[in-house]
Amino acid sequence: MKKNLLVVATLLGLVGWTLFGETAPDGFASIFDGKSFAGWKVPVGDGGHWKIIDGVIDYDAESEAKEDKNLWTEKEYKDFVLYVDWRITATPWKNPRVPIILPSGLHKRDENGDEIQIVVPDSDSGILFRGRGAQVNIWCWPVGSGEVYGYRMNPNMPPEVRAGVTPRVLADKDIGEWNTFKITVRGEYLTVVLNGITVIENAHLPGLPAQGPIGLQHHGSKQDREWNSPPSLVQFRNLYIKEL
Repeated sequence: MKKNLLVVATLLGLVGWTLFGETAPDGFASIFDGKSFAGWKVPVGDGGHWKIIDGVIDYDAESEAKEDKNLWTEKEYKDFVLYVDWRITATPWKNPRVPIILPSGLHKRDENGDEIQIVVPDSDSGILFRGRGAQVNIWCWPVGSGEVYGYRMNPNMPPEVRAGVTPRVLADKDIGEWNTFKITVRGEYLTVVLNGITVIENAHLPGLPAQGPIGLQHHGSKQDREWNSPPSLVQFRNLYIKEL
């Protein structure tokens, strides 16, 4: 009997991030009603590229907004826990400059000291928080989603900071499948759980603003009707937040 209970507890621990569905977990509030952008700021001049389809926020990466193309909450947040389901819908652009990222956050180099780069079918988005203070990445890089690119790539950051914002493991599901982030922000510290696996744990983000809105990131552009950078071909659903 005890063995069976242990198995059940283990399975719940592994799949618990998928159990909430359309119902907010205890103590959490929904920030997307599944029907409208109430509580969100759609980019001015967007042209309908951020849209809602069957209860899901869908983006085609072609916002016509002249300035900020990201989708932001109207409300600003300080410390919080955020659940969000996301999936990449397509990867039409091949990124020829993807690095092999070491646990230190640095890039692997060849015998001449040159950065090793590989070609990856790519899409790129993320969860922005505290305004543009930081971003939890969503993309197809081998290092996995969940990293904080701006901090990892900042040479002025201490080595422990750059290593701390580098995912411990690739926890992404296949393209087209739903993933779930659990993002916890306390002061200048960030923890990211992706599909039940902790990929970033208590990483220090020096200089992170004290508060700001949460954003869903735009990325990508076209030249001669062809993508010339990884587009944010993504969908989002089940956004639940608990302020701490």
